[in-house]
Order: sequence, then C-alpha cells, then structure tokens
Amino acid sequence: MTYLVRRPEPAFQYEMADAEPVALLFDDGVLHHATTPALQRFSLLPGAHLWDDLREALKDSFPDFPTCPGPGEHGALTLQAKTANDPQEIEISWWGSLCWVTCLDHQYRDRDHASASAAQRACDASPHPIWQTDRDGTVIWRNNRYLTLFEQLHGRRPQSDECLFEQAMTARNGRTSLTSRNGGDPDWFEISTREVNGVTVHHATCISGLVKAEDSLRTFVQTLTKTFAHLRIGLAIFNREDQLVLFNPALLELSGVPAEFLSARPNMLSFFDQLRENRRMPEPKNYGSWRQQIADLASAAADGRYRETWSLEDGRTYAVQGRPHPEGATVFLFEDISAEVSLTRNFRAELELSQYLLDKVEDCLVVFSPSGVLTFCNSAYRDLWQQNPDAAFADITVSDCLDVWRSKAKADVPWRDFLKVSCGYSNRQSLTTRVTMDNGQLMTCVAETIASGATLICFKTLEEVAAEAH
Repeated sequence: MTYLVRRPEPAFQYEMADAEPVALLFDDGVLHHATTPALQRFSLLPGAHLWDDLREALKDSFPDFPTCPGPGEHGALTLQAKTANDPQEIEISWWGSLCWVTCLDHQYRDRDHASASAAQRACDASPHPIWQTDRDGTVIWRNNRYLTLFEQLHGRRPQSDECLFEQAMTARNGRTSLTSRNGGDPDWFEISTREVNGVTVHHATCISGLVKAEDSLRTFVQTLTKTFAHLRIGLAIFNREDQLVLFNPALLELSGVPAEFLSARPNMLSFFDQLRENRRMPEPKNYGSWRQQIADLASAAADGRYRETWSLEDGRTYAVQGRPHPEGATVFLFEDISAEVSLTRNFRAELELSQYLLDKVEDCLVVFSPSGVLTFCNSAYRDLWQQNPDAAFADITVSDCLDVWRSKAKADVPWRDFLKVSCGYSNRQSLTTRVTMDNGQLMTCVAETIASGATLICFKTLEEVAAEAH
C-alpha cells in the first residue's frame, strides 16, 4: 500500500493515493497490456491470452460479460455483479480494435481507507517517535510522539525543515542521544531506518534504561578488575558459551599465557590446552582423551565439585578450584601454594626426625597439653604402659593415662597430684615420686611444666637414676 503526504504542515496525516486499478487492454481480442494487480488477479499473460480467457474467469460473477469486445467504432458499458451483495462492477470501453476492461471493487477501496486510518491511529499511539523523510532528507511526516518530544526539548512545535535528530544520525541505523533544555541525563535512542517507495521511514526506540544498565555493568566490571588486580590468586571467568570474559594480572603470571591470547576471549578448551603447552598443568597420560578430560573438568566446575592440586614439572604446586557463577558462567581459581607445601613438607620431616630421635631415648616420655590431652609419647612409653594413642578414636586425656598407670603399678603413688600438675590445678612446677610396678620394677616419675603450659612426664628406672648420679 502506498501513502502520500498532505502538506503543508501541521496536519501530518496519511493520505492514501489512488491504488493502481485492475485494468486490461485488448487489441483485436488479444491481451495487449494489463496492470500488475490485473495480472496477479487473473494470471493472464499479454500476447498469450485472449478475450475468452478473461470471460471464463468472470462469467460466474458476470454472466452478461460479452463474448467479444464491444461492437461499433466506440462505446462503453458497465456490468454489475449478478448478486446484490457482491460490490464488484466492470467497466468496458472500446475504440476501434482497442478495448479496455476495468474491474472496480468499492468494498476493497473502503477497506483500504479503513486500513489507512487504522495505520494512522497505530502510529500516533506509538510510544516511540516515528517520522518519514524524502530523498533529500526533508521531514514530510511525523507522529504524535515525535511532536511531543520535540516540544519537550524546544518548547515549540517543529518547523517544516526541522528534524528532532541530526540528519547524519538518522541516515543510518545506530544510537544517538538527546539532552533536554533543562539539562540532566540525556535520553538515548536506537534509530532504525527503512526505505519504502522512495520514502525513508525512521523509528527511534528509547533505550535509556539499556544504556544505564550497560554503563552499570561496565563500571561493575571495571571495579572487579581493579579489585582482582591486587589478588595473588589467578582468576578466569568463562561465560555460558565457555568463552573467557574476565581475568586478572595474576593469571598471566601463573599461566604463562600472553595477554593478547587471553584478551581474544578464547574458549575453555583452548585456554587449558595453552596451559598444557606452557607446562602449567600436569601432562595427561593419554592425550587422545584430553578433550573429554577438559569437558569433565568444566562439568565438575559448573557443579562446584572441581578441586585439585597440580604438581608441575618445575617443582611448583598449584591449587586449582572450579566454581559455578551466575548466568551459567564458570570461575576457575589458580593459587601458587608451593611455599605452603614446602613448609608443610619440611615441618613434617622435622616432626618425623624429632619422633625418631625421641624414640631412641630410653626414658619413657609423655607430653600433655594445657587442657590435659596427650599430644606426644615415645616408643619407650608405649612399651612400658602398653598404650598406643595413634590407634585411639578419641583424644586420650591425663585421666585415661592415670587409669592405665594405676592398673599396672602399686597403689602407693599420689596419682592425683600428677593430675593437678598436668591440668594446671596446682601452682607446683614439678613433681617427683617413686613408682613400683606390679612386676616389682622400681621407677622414678617426674612431672614438670614445659613451654606453652604443656606438661612433660618422664618415667626412669632406678638403675638409670643411680647411673646418672655417679
């Protein structure tokens, strides 16, 4: 449907031009020419169809349609459809061998006018500015929202050559902004254009909310980037399409991957494949199953189940965690724990060495914490009292040990005094007594407070004590 514009302004209403008629021209009974609507309606081809072909298509509605073009040199006649409810009529006029046939449909014409009015109402009710320009870029029509917005910005109605937006911006699709005369935040619009029959139709959709959301998201990402820039833990965030969307500087150092590669937003498989190339992850035993391993890794990370320790070829150790993120994203955390692992290993080695040396001591040694829990004993103690704390399910206290000692020694030992010293109930720093075992062996028992409030109890045979005295 084609619309023309009624000018001058300010009417700005559509006016429907006369539609192309359904008309056919015959020359000596042969179709010579026809309008496009006529060709579409009757499926006729000039030069190939005759008068009888048109009569065959119309005879049901127009039984009086002549069997041949009009008689005589010239003339005209009008035919009505055979039923009163049918609004069609046909005008036939002829001049010599030429005969014109025009089909009229008043109902369709009224319907087109009604459609034009409905289109006008729809455009005026649109919450977005809509306008049309000619080939020179001059505005030839505007809807009500366009006029209202222009008045809000300029305090008056537009002149015939004034445009709400800059012509350079409206000549193509894109974004532009408008600032009111009172200042404040600008309003952003998405401009879309389309040319129809030499007239360019423009639509401006307000996207201020979208622009604010994008600015907020950009600010949030920048804040995250600044925050994560000082972390020693490498951070890699992949979106739901498995593309890297955020990383921090620590990841560059830990992964050995160039910044250009990470900035190109590689997918998860490419990222871990690059880690493997840089020897920053354990070498898989079977490279053929490498892709499936990465898929399993991503699946475990998405469920928050991925947590591993990577021992690298250069001696470093990484703690790697995978966690789910909102909107289907996945976060990987890389931490260099080489120092902690080395410290733990050294500490464990020192403990093992200390345990070995104390096990070589012939004295029976046992240590209780300030709360009275057994924290250490050597092998001589285990052999003497047949007690193995490592096999116990719960902590062994000094009270538990006193029960064992009473069961294997005479009753003439003040064991409660040892309980008071071990648990800090007494001000005494040390306590010495003799112990007679059930087998008659004589021993001396010394309890004394050591570092951090712990208590050391030492059992020695009297022969050892006598030897030390000499």
